[in-house]
Amino acid sequence: MTDIHAVVSRPGPVESEILAALGDSFEVNRRALPPVTLRTLEGGQGAPVLFLHGRGYAGTIWAPVLAEVARTRRVIAVDLPGFGHSSSPPFQGDDRDAAARFFVEPIAALVRELGLAEASIVGHSLGGLVALELVLGGHVRPPKLALVASMGLGPWASLRSRALFRLGPERIARTLVALGLPRDARGDAWEERLARLEAELFAVLGGKAPPVRAFDALLPLVGPAYERSLDLKRIDAETLLIWGERDPVLPAPIAIGAAAVMPRARLVMLPGLGHTPHIEGAARVTELLSSFLA
Repeated sequence: MTDIHAVVSRPGPVESEILAALGDSFEVNRRALPPVTLRTLEGGQGAPVLFLHGRGYAGTIWAPVLAEVARTRRVIAVDLPGFGHSSSPPFQGDDRDAAARFFVEPIAALVRELGLAEASIVGHSLGGLVALELVLGGHVRPPKLALVASMGLGPWASLRSRALFRLGPERIARTLVALGLPRDARGDAWEERLARLEAELFAVLGGKAPPVRAFDALLPLVGPAYERSLDLKRIDAETLLIWGERDPVLPAPIAIGAAAVMPRARLVMLPGLGHTPHIEGAARVTELLSSFLA
């Protein structure tokens, strides 16, 4: 019988190119933490920083930031359960708390495994929500916390974004590729490379149903999204919020409200960018994060 938790996927050509660009100073590891196996990308030395990506992505989406931050810090980018090249158990039902545990508990186990209880954390979208849960649950006491277009800061999300996620950005990406209509080319070399990686990750067929079901429970088609707005005042880490001014998924007022509540938060709004500023404006976000984490 096939082990449903086994990780059998391999990096595609774009991701392989990115891993080669990062060089031998980075290691790719597969860490068995039953009932999951998590792929990590690790490099550098010094105080640790944990990187958590958003829905459908992988740890390699942080590549330019990892390369820069690893000059002075130990960096660990993990593929969230079921995404990238990490495995996951099945997810049944629509319970939001269970959905949060689906993503958070394996990352909390990784934190224990790698001794990251005092690591700084960087999270995008779903990864930002996981970061909030790690902090509020006492799994990590980060000196610094960076949230990029993060979920979990409030109950509101646009109807457009709910419909997009329920339809499936992965399915849309596959359709665009099939029609020869990839995401807009970027001017910066890393931005163009990350846009191609996004298309490659989203175009993978199969194997993503459990995390997508869990994600749908966190962000239902109607009703409030899973969020921790009432607990944000408890986060005493130095916090940087990075947001695209044109984010159609989690609009700017969410970030503004969160920054007003969090005791040590600073908000940077990036003009012209959307929900993935670390892809759309890779050079700018790399500069912001490397400076913040120094």
